[in-house]
Amino acid sequence: MDDIPNPSLTIRPGEKLAVVFGGSGFLGRRIVKRLLHRGIAVRAASRHPDRARGEQDHGEFFTAIKADILDQDQVAEAVSGASAIVNAVSLYSEHGDLTFERVHVEAASGLATAARDASVESYIQISGIGSDPSSRSRYIRVRGGGEEAVTAAFPDAIIVRPAVMTGTDDAFLTMIVRLVRVLPVYPLFGSGDTRLQPAFVEDVAEAVARLASGTAEYRGRIFEFGGPRVYTYRDLVREVSRLLGIHTRLVSVPFPAWRALATFAEVVPGAPLTRNQIELMERDNVADTEQPGFHELGMEPRDIDEVVRAIREKS
Repeated sequence: MDDIPNPSLTIRPGEKLAVVFGGSGFLGRRIVKRLLHRGIAVRAASRHPDRARGEQDHGEFFTAIKADILDQDQVAEAVSGASAIVNAVSLYSEHGDLTFERVHVEAASGLATAARDASVESYIQISGIGSDPSSRSRYIRVRGGGEEAVTAAFPDAIIVRPAVMTGTDDAFLTMIVRLVRVLPVYPLFGSGDTRLQPAFVEDVAEAVARLASGTAEYRGRIFEFGGPRVYTYRDLVREVSRLLGIHTRLVSVPFPAWRALATFAEVVPGAPLTRNQIELMERDNVADTEQPGFHELGMEPRDIDEVVRAIREKS
């Protein structure tokens, strides 16, 4: 394996090592930072370890390794010596042999099995609110199937279901900001009544770090993380517009029209719109109050205003 920048990460007796798969991604790299700040040594495992270069400067406490979650030999080597595993690998559009089933079910199950065989203490699977193995939506169904596969292999796994996550480099709120700024009329998904509870990605990362470094009481539980406020999509766009000081005219666009548009958009590499995203926007994305969340971890989640201001200052 190619280690960057420190191939000789050494864990002393009594020290914890967390391995974050997808450690160079949107959520993963933030989890890495939060774990390091808590004094936990971290091995960031991903197919592109070079993307972690310069992210952290923690010397002997951090290393980035090349590990494809679809390669069981690389997975087994990556989890060696770990006390905690976080699977933050996600796939939003299929291409080639990278399918939802392979990544969210087969690979997740393989990683959980490797973690169990390596006597890892804690395993955290990043899923999403609404994941349901019986859903009519293939994407949502596969995410739910992934949760089942993980808990079958590692019964004490912690399942983390964030709501749609926001950040200065996200693919959700930044797009709303961009469109509000340039479009004279903003197109809503359907009537705009879908309910959303956006969660700040930094808050989710901190919550995951607390779970990974916490006690056995968290194991085997499902956590759902949503922000402090539930919006309809229409009200969310209005709130973004207000924070930007822009008056926005809204127009409803039926979901069948969005699905047709996404079908054509998907043939374009890196398309910003997919049918899976449309399916997600047809369903409420709100945390279940019956499940533990931020408050059980002693956290007060932040609303979108801080993120919108940061996006505005950045652009």
